[in-house]
Amino acid sequence: MLQQVNGHSSGSVAQNLPFLREGLQEFLGGDTPLHQLDDLTKVNPVTLETVLRCLQARYMADKFYTNAGCTLVALNPFKPVPPLYTPELMREYHAASQPQKLKPHIFTVGEQSYRNVKSLIEPVNQSIVVSGESGAGKTWTSRCLMKFYAVVAASPASWESHKIAERIEQRILNSNPVMEAFGNACTLRNNNSSRFGKFIQLQMNSAQQMTGAAVQTYLLEKTRVACQAINERNFHIFYQICKGASEDERLQWHLPEGAVFSWLPNPEKTLEEDCFEVTREAMLHLGIDTPTQNNIFKVLAGLLHLGNIWFADSEDETQPCQLMEDAKCSLRTSTLLLQLQEDLLLETLRIRTIKAGKQQQVFRKPCSQAECDTRRDCLAKLVYARLFDWLVSVINSSICADPDTWTAFIGLLDVYGFESFPDNSLEQLCINYANEKLQQHFVAHYMRAQQEEYAIEGLEWSFVNYQDNQICLDLIEGSPISICSLINEECRLNRPSSAAQLQTRIESALAGSPCLGHNKLSREPSFIVMHFAGPVRYHTAGLVEKNKDPVPPELTGLLQQSHDPLLRVLFPTNSKEKTQEEPSGQGRAPALTVVSKFKASLEQLLQVLHSTTPHYIRCIKPNSQGQAQTFLREEVLSQLEACGLVETIHISAAGFPIRISHQNFVERYGLLRRLHPHASSGLYSHSVPKRTSEWPPPAEEATLQPLLQDILHTLPALMQTVTTHNDPAEATTVPVHCGRTKVFMTDSVLELLECGRAQVLDQSARCIQYGWRRHQHRKQELQRQAATLLQAAIRSWLTRRHIQRLHTAATVIKHAWQKWRTRMAFLASKELDGIEEKQMPGFMSCSPQPPAQTRLLGAITRLWPLGLVLANSGTGMRGFQRKLVVCACLQLPSSSPSNYNIQTAQQDQAGVTSIRALPQGSVKFHCRKSPLQYADTCPEPSPCTVSGFNQILLERHKLIHG
Repeated sequence: MLQQVNGHSSGSVAQNLPFLREGLQEFLGGDTPLHQLDDLTKVNPVTLETVLRCLQARYMADKFYTNAGCTLVALNPFKPVPPLYTPELMREYHAASQPQKLKPHIFTVGEQSYRNVKSLIEPVNQSIVVSGESGAGKTWTSRCLMKFYAVVAASPASWESHKIAERIEQRILNSNPVMEAFGNACTLRNNNSSRFGKFIQLQMNSAQQMTGAAVQTYLLEKTRVACQAINERNFHIFYQICKGASEDERLQWHLPEGAVFSWLPNPEKTLEEDCFEVTREAMLHLGIDTPTQNNIFKVLAGLLHLGNIWFADSEDETQPCQLMEDAKCSLRTSTLLLQLQEDLLLETLRIRTIKAGKQQQVFRKPCSQAECDTRRDCLAKLVYARLFDWLVSVINSSICADPDTWTAFIGLLDVYGFESFPDNSLEQLCINYANEKLQQHFVAHYMRAQQEEYAIEGLEWSFVNYQDNQICLDLIEGSPISICSLINEECRLNRPSSAAQLQTRIESALAGSPCLGHNKLSREPSFIVMHFAGPVRYHTAGLVEKNKDPVPPELTGLLQQSHDPLLRVLFPTNSKEKTQEEPSGQGRAPALTVVSKFKASLEQLLQVLHSTTPHYIRCIKPNSQGQAQTFLREEVLSQLEACGLVETIHISAAGFPIRISHQNFVERYGLLRRLHPHASSGLYSHSVPKRTSEWPPPAEEATLQPLLQDILHTLPALMQTVTTHNDPAEATTVPVHCGRTKVFMTDSVLELLECGRAQVLDQSARCIQYGWRRHQHRKQELQRQAATLLQAAIRSWLTRRHIQRLHTAATVIKHAWQKWRTRMAFLASKELDGIEEKQMPGFMSCSPQPPAQTRLLGAITRLWPLGLVLANSGTGMRGFQRKLVVCACLQLPSSSPSNYNIQTAQQDQAGVTSIRALPQGSVKFHCRKSPLQYADTCPEPSPCTVSGFNQILLERHKLIHG
């Protein structure tokens, strides 16, 4: 995020940015997690930090492909992922109605290019540029794309044509193992590093069926045949023939077990690419028969033995160098395998032939030890380079279709990535020069896509400024003076050139270029070129010699005298071949240097790319150790810079990296109208483009336009609040543009919007807090009142329930007591009635009873509970209380209870069970056993009361009043 707005530091923005970052990132990226963002353009804003975080999140989630606009970023998983490359998945992408809506994949790029060919929209031809550093997966990506086209572009109708197409597809696929065996090697960064660039042209007929292919190679690293870096290996084919040859083949090629070759370092290291049978089978499918294969492997074995030839300096400079003793056997074996004459080979390596004068007189000069080693290495590189070119031509003749049978093609370009090593020479200069050209092509295509998007949105393109790499290209290839031209001039002069002299010429002639630098602390002559991916320091030592790539004519003549059939094909005897090999210093024709040939082939390649619709795949290596699930951000960042994605991000940042749709913009920033509801539009009038009548807005857009204008009109006033008040005139323009469907803005404007939004949210949050607290207070008061009311109701209910339970219990007791009392009275009356009938049978039956007798019986019936009461309360009631009970039971006048005197007989047990006679006088209670059957019955007998009662004796006495 930018920390300045129109030159003024936005302090409040910087303070609020950490607080807003999380919410802002959630809005810009949506609610989608980073690992689910399948396009880096959806990472909002597009910065290096967000891009790295997104790639890391997707890589850790085993999602190795991510779109980046018109580019596909492919991360090397460093582990087998078979489900990603099955034929079923290829057909799924091919059959999808919209493959771009599927997960990002190289099959999406392949299918899109294939559908472009089928659409016949110009340009019909397609090209896929696969770039990346060594070990990033370029070879695997190209191989998978070829398999994809072999699957989806083969659907002939007839069985015969199907067999033909199948054979062509098999040959195209078999070209990969052969080219990888002869052109790939194990390096410090990659076990299967391509040491050459290639452009594979997949040819298709009018029915969009693949009918053939053509391969074009660029800049083979032939120096690897004779010189390998520490811990690196030679080309795979040398290890394949040493490990995979049979016993008979070992005898035929003179490759015994345990043989040591100086040009075969690290033979103990076993790789998957060391499979000899796969290479031989692929060569057989390409039309290279077994005798020819044996001839090729025999020549390669001869080169291995050639590397074991060593020389020692002679004491006499006029005499050639001496062959070391242990090298004589290697010399004989090498000449035998290459079918050369031993003396002629030794003479060619040790003696140099010089032609001088108008008569072209020939002089013979012995070579030094270093020169002998150089000529030996040159011989090996010459043979291997010719053999590689011949293999490419054989492959093309086997897989290339007749020009009349194909109408369009899809090109796969697999080139070196940007290289920067501690010691950089001509090879790195050519590779980085090619990457500069491809980066310019990519930027032009990307900017064209950006321009189309801006045009669709109705925005002007002129305001987008970015740094083009044309200055660097002018430094390397410009006219009339450039680095390449100066190096070529040194080659044409045909004079001894020192490294310091070349450095001085370059610095003096190109001193005005801003892309040229010099390291003054370096002791070795060198110069620095500021490439788009970073500065690279090139050593001038050996640049001229490598650019000349001198091939002594006597070496070519020696190989032309070979009796080997393959070498005779590689080095035919004709005058044209000799003329090309002779040095051009004696003639006036321009020298054909390495830089010239590479520049010509690169221009031809770019012409092909410009005539096609390009697609880009950037292969990234997550770590240099080749470990799965390991993402090193520093290494990934350097590769993003090398492949141009960082420059693309910078270009995007130079324009408007923040792009928000109208709907989302209004939804998020519509609340800004609360800050300045009556903001003036004068400060913003130059930043909001007017719509033209050619693009009438839709109904939804028409409703959003007033809201958009109101929001955007608040920006000038909002900017004045965050800028200094000393110079408010600088806050007159706002870098934001409103397109037809999106709002385009910079990071600074986004910060302003977010700060304004934060202010509104802060105010709203305070209001919400006040309202919430008031609501909470009211709610708590209502809850308190409700709790009090509930407590009172519950307590009332509990009390009522307790009283009801007591009332119910009392009613039950009352009913039980009444029932028992009635029953006891009935039983007692029945017993007494039976006794009286026995004593007075005539009295009860003959005449009615007198009133006194009737009252006596009523009293007996009514007053028998008095005995129970007195018995149970004899110990509890005393005095006046007992008198009240007796009076109530005897129905005495209630004038005064004290007028009556009651006497009871106290025995060992207190209590009276019953009274069955009217008291006449004094009443004495004698506790004897009652003859009544139910006299001892009690509803609830108590252990402290008398359970048995004596016979009641009634003595008549006069009542004592008093």
